[in-house]
Amino acid sequence: MALATLNQIDVVVIFTAIALLLVIHRKNSRPPYPPGPKGIPLLGNLLDLQGGSEWVKFDKWGKELGSDIIYVRAPGNAMVALNSIEVIDDLLEKRSSKFSSCPRMPMAIEMMGCGWLFAGLPYGRPGRDRRRLFTQYFHPSRVGDYHASQTKFAHSMLPNLLERPEEFMDTLQYAISGVALSIAYGLPIQRENDPYIALAEETVRNIGKAAHPTNFLVNFIPALMYVPDFVPGTGFKQKAREWKARADAFLTEPFIAAIQAIGSGAARPSFVSEVMGDTVMNLEMEPSPEEKAIMDVAATTFAGASDTTLATIKSFIAAMLCFPEAQRKGQEELDRVLQGRLPNFEDEASLPYINAIVKEVIRWAPVTPIAVPHSSDEDDIYRGYFIPKGSIIIPNTWALLHDPNRYGSDVSIFRPERFLKDGKLNPDIVDPATIAFGYGRRACPGRHIALSYLFISVATILTTFDISEELDEKGVPIPQDIKWQTGVISEPAPFKVRIRPQSEDTVKLIRALDMGARLD
Repeated sequence: MALATLNQIDVVVIFTAIALLLVIHRKNSRPPYPPGPKGIPLLGNLLDLQGGSEWVKFDKWGKELGSDIIYVRAPGNAMVALNSIEVIDDLLEKRSSKFSSCPRMPMAIEMMGCGWLFAGLPYGRPGRDRRRLFTQYFHPSRVGDYHASQTKFAHSMLPNLLERPEEFMDTLQYAISGVALSIAYGLPIQRENDPYIALAEETVRNIGKAAHPTNFLVNFIPALMYVPDFVPGTGFKQKAREWKARADAFLTEPFIAAIQAIGSGAARPSFVSEVMGDTVMNLEMEPSPEEKAIMDVAATTFAGASDTTLATIKSFIAAMLCFPEAQRKGQEELDRVLQGRLPNFEDEASLPYINAIVKEVIRWAPVTPIAVPHSSDEDDIYRGYFIPKGSIIIPNTWALLHDPNRYGSDVSIFRPERFLKDGKLNPDIVDPATIAFGYGRRACPGRHIALSYLFISVATILTTFDISEELDEKGVPIPQDIKWQTGVISEPAPFKVRIRPQSEDTVKLIRALDMGARLD
């Protein structure tokens, strides 16, 4: 018996030794990983990633290591940060067949049930079908179809900004969400406490928290989803259930309202009404795959516009507060071209400085400083570096938009002039919009709609209002130190600003607007 036991131990030792030798051989025979910061056992670089602004850290590590591709370790994940347009183009465009999938987002997609966000779906038929459906309706050739609605909502901000300037954040939210609600569902916006806008705001905020990799350990260790609720530290599961209930309501309630409007003959033109056509949908039954795809695309449209576009307009307000010279030059151009009227899209070609302001807002404060992550579907070797299957690929948009070789040494300064030459837009300067809206098969398909709304909003606000620092009780300006809320979306934290009409003629112009377009 003792001899048999000894033989079993010998066998185990031999097989263990062979396995270790194979692991060592495989490690020594494959190329090295890309350079990256030193981590600690088990946790890797997880602690280095705490505190937000990962994009700045990726860029800093790249400069320190002399590499535009950085390998970062975290429990259960390998992340590869891409800090140059060259490496992004090589991997996400030229090798898109290997790098077009999407990493798992356990908290947001699997636990909150937000798989309707097709940007977060793995590369495959469901994601392709939804992207195709979106692109067919929101094709760049149709961008003019939305100009009337975008102009209406941009102008409708003005009465509220005039009468309640201290509530400018809410006014911006209602205008932008109103455009999205109209385009996606054809639903009118309530003048106060609109339930769909409240749902959108809450859902988008929750998704942002859930999708951020370092907010929840389950994003690194998906197996934690299956730990029983009574185990300490599983409070995230209850949070996910609460957030899921709100996300489910966001997905279904405006869609049902749009379908009911179609059935009653009261539908306004929208994505849902056009794509559904004459189809009669039975709301008592589960939606068909085609109907579910329509529902998902409508919700993604509403959520996306309510999120990134709003954050960009907030950044614009912050930029005008911090860099008043840019505001003055933009207003001078508007005064010269418009001569006392409100702007429209026909003015766009005559307003190069306003266009430069839009470009500089996108560059200076990108709302998605890290683009939608990709993942590798198979092992790959690039520049002699090994990128393992399942790696999370992180395009560092912030690094590209703050590259002094591309935009000059003063990249931290808001300076629209960097995009101008001889009073016109300079085509030799890389348009930030070609960088800021993602890459490869996961580039944002609605960027042309976002850009058109940014233009009309910026032009409308600068035509009518002066943006400056708040005054204290003695009339002395109160310096504002803009703080940034970082996560999946980067935007200014709430701040105070003084928004005043430029003149009495401006007040008359605003009061002459159609009262039916007012937001309040």
